[in-house]
Amino acid sequence: MSEKIIRLNEAAIKSELKELVRGSVEETLNELLEQEAEKLTQAARYERSEARQGYRSGHYDRNLTTTSGDVTLHMPRLKGISFETAIIERYRRRESSVEEALMEMYLAGVSVRRVEDITEALWGSKVNK
Repeated sequence: MSEKIIRLNEAAIKSELKELVRGSVEETLNELLEQEAEKLTQAARYERSEARQGYRSGHYDRNLTTTSGDVTLHMPRLKGISFETAIIERYRRRESSVEEALMEMYLAGVSVRRVEDITEALWGSKVNK
């Protein structure tokens, strides 16, 4: 009798799983931004109503480094009202847990080059000096 041997490419599975999680985080954050814009304008996209407060003017892309990797946020542009989201602080480019990890590495005396290698391995992008 011959036994069937199944070989799994563990690295490929891990990368696919990591990409799936990163994509889910990105999709969720973008949907939350969309809901926040709808709440501020009091109307959905392309909806006409008397209660409408402001108007949409497209969006701009913004990168955010999370523990799941780099995600691209589609920040809504609004006319008539200012859009300040509760999801991410203004000018913030990294999630707070990522910033804390970087500070702990620095305080532990890890070299800048080693920090770059670690951040690339964990989050898929290098951090500037």
